[in-house]
Amino acid sequence: MKGNKKNSEKDIKGLTADKDDFSEWFTQLMLKADLADYTEVSGCIVFKPNAYSLWEKVISGMDKRFKPLGIRNAYFPLFIPEKFLNKEKEHVEGFSPEVAWVTRIGDTELAEKLAIRPTSETIMYPSFSKWIRSWRDLPLKINQWNNVVRAEFRHPVPFFRTREFLWNELHTVLATEKEAWAEGSAVLNAYDDFCSNEMALYGVSGRKTEKEKFAGGVASTKIHYILVNGRVIEGPCFHYDGQNFAKAYDIKFLNKDGKQEYAHQNTYAISTRMLGAMFAVHSDSKGLIIPPRMAINKAVIVPIYFDDSRDKVLKEAKRIESELSEFEAFVDSREQYNPGFKFNEWELKGVPIRIEIGPKDLEKKQAVVVRRDTGEKSSVSLKDIKKFVDKALEDIQNNLYARSKKLFESKVKKTDSISELKKIISAKMVGISPLCKRVECEDQVKADTGGAKVMFISDKDSVKGNEKCIVCGKKADYWAYVGKSY
Repeated sequence: MKGNKKNSEKDIKGLTADKDDFSEWFTQLMLKADLADYTEVSGCIVFKPNAYSLWEKVISGMDKRFKPLGIRNAYFPLFIPEKFLNKEKEHVEGFSPEVAWVTRIGDTELAEKLAIRPTSETIMYPSFSKWIRSWRDLPLKINQWNNVVRAEFRHPVPFFRTREFLWNELHTVLATEKEAWAEGSAVLNAYDDFCSNEMALYGVSGRKTEKEKFAGGVASTKIHYILVNGRVIEGPCFHYDGQNFAKAYDIKFLNKDGKQEYAHQNTYAISTRMLGAMFAVHSDSKGLIIPPRMAINKAVIVPIYFDDSRDKVLKEAKRIESELSEFEAFVDSREQYNPGFKFNEWELKGVPIRIEIGPKDLEKKQAVVVRRDTGEKSSVSLKDIKKFVDKALEDIQNNLYARSKKLFESKVKKTDSISELKKIISAKMVGISPLCKRVECEDQVKADTGGAKVMFISDKDSVKGNEKCIVCGKKADYWAYVGKSY
């Protein structure tokens, strides 16, 4: 392999769209970084191994955080009898436009339609009502990792909004409202810990308005992220369901005084949408940037040699691979591709660290280490390579989080004027404005801003007492984040 061979495949393999052209850029990223592919089923994608391995990181990371909270995994059926859905009218009304139905199996028409799981409350809670009899059976905390289908007709966007997606849905049953809210805070903190410390994503937690809350629930809180195009991504969620589902599904228990009560319930989720957020927030015009703690392979070693130096260079590359085994480092020793092609490929696929080593490096007892996030190159002594890479990976992780926070903060702007809010939305940003609780005012904001909606209410931006609703001019109940989302 010749070190000066031209890289003729760069333009074919690399991204040709800039991140400012977000839709085209993200589509190319998904396809060329080998993350996913389209299928013949509209709105449904293939999660290729590069993406699915990252989803497995989400599963293992969250399971590790769930276990200390007393949460256990289980699995419930994909199909839900229609009568179960009809038990909770508000829930059905919220999901009915999205439900896909099975009416026939083979040549046999079913006596009762079966819904393909849009979410699992209605299949899990009949079991909960059988399992729970007294306070000794509480709390019950059951999680499942599964797929759901929501056959909505909005324009699907890979990873952000697809008709089938992967997620966790955690359903808990508790004795009191106080316990339910305390648990909600603990689980949201676990989600946030994973997303910020592993995925390097800065997000803001906020509760939904009555109009935007989960169908059938009492209150909803989600962690929100903002992309470079100003779109808001709704991340992990917590819904306090009160006793609504308990009453619909007869989930009761005898308390310590021997009296029967309806239980209180919570639901939670994190989905493959978070992969899309991670890809979109961190990546650049060269391709993926994967935070080191999420990366399967944290370093790639690219040997650069001529015929007379091949054996020596490959031997040292393999030695470095062994020394960096804890980082899942690997040597790209493919002889059919030149070093330049390999540089571009691993930049495209987001490996955090690239190590280049050639005959001149061997003479100097060094290697060149390149950071994926900044492109910074450093000549590093071979004896210090492990220590340097370890520190560089931590620096990359911290830098990506700092950049994510800076992006979020650069995309939000406060205003108490509806005309200024329109300008903020037009500039592809998120406005923070005072609003009252009236649904009519919330609807008017959406009409006036060309489709932006009230995304969430943050406790960080509470009313001081004299703010006026930007629509009706009456006393505001809160400052709300207003923007467009996927």
